[in-house]
Amino acid sequence: MKTIVTHFAPDVDAVSSVWLLKRFLPGWHEAEVKFVPAGKTLDNEIVDSDPEIFHVDTGMGFLDHHQTDEDTCAAKRVLEYIRKEESKNKRAKNVATGDEALDRLVEVVNDIDHFREVYLPNPMSDLYDFGLVAIFDGWKLIFGDDYQRIVELGLLQLDGIYRNFQNKVWAESEIKKSGLEFKTVWGKGLAAETINDEVVRIGQRMAYTLVVRKDPKKDYVRIKALPASRVDLTSCYNILKKKDPQATWFLHASKKMLLNGSIKNPESKPTRLTLREIVDVLKNSKK
Repeated sequence: MKTIVTHFAPDVDAVSSVWLLKRFLPGWHEAEVKFVPAGKTLDNEIVDSDPEIFHVDTGMGFLDHHQTDEDTCAAKRVLEYIRKEESKNKRAKNVATGDEALDRLVEVVNDIDHFREVYLPNPMSDLYDFGLVAIFDGWKLIFGDDYQRIVELGLLQLDGIYRNFQNKVWAESEIKKSGLEFKTVWGKGLAAETINDEVVRIGQRMAYTLVVRKDPKKDYVRIKALPASRVDLTSCYNILKKKDPQATWFLHASKKMLLNGSIKNPESKPTRLTLREIVDVLKNSKK
């Protein structure tokens, strides 16, 4: 039976290492997870002496990192190992190799393992307590020494985080490849025709005052302004309603979000206007 060994009260690095092996190393998806005191090995055996047993974040083996002062962690070492194994098998599908989302996820794990979150902007913000570190700490208080439960939940959390990282990388690529930058009376705008809704969030994080996304499959449109901006989309709403009265347009109470069509409302009717026609309305809008 393939076995992955890590330490009691597993942290983000330990669980991320288990996740990488189970999700990306062929034949290890059903591996059993066992726990030992930090630094120890299973049954006090010599670390890495059994190819059916991996020790991660414990045991001082090749998938541990506590024997060195390098800027690394167990998850980084596991990812390096998986990629090395992929390079040996030319016929195998390289799942982890060249995966930017995976690189970025593991870099965050490394920063967490070196406590660099204390250097984040406004580190006392409650917002960070919605993150994985806080979630793990909460689970330890709830589940005590039920480490299997913590690992199982952690694997699901990492599945979601990884999928979101993939979406984020894709959105950044979409913006770079086909994003249309334009000027408004309120500031810079960004428009993109894509099925990836993450483009809106990424555009706002890139400090665009206004971001427009049109879904090329459903023809739905989302127009969002930065929350602290002086944008008022009321006049745009009125013009768009006049240009396309059959479409379902919704102006948010904040006047900073204008929507056409939504999966939340399957009865809504998408607009017939093109993305450029919508951008023209925004470009010519007055305060």
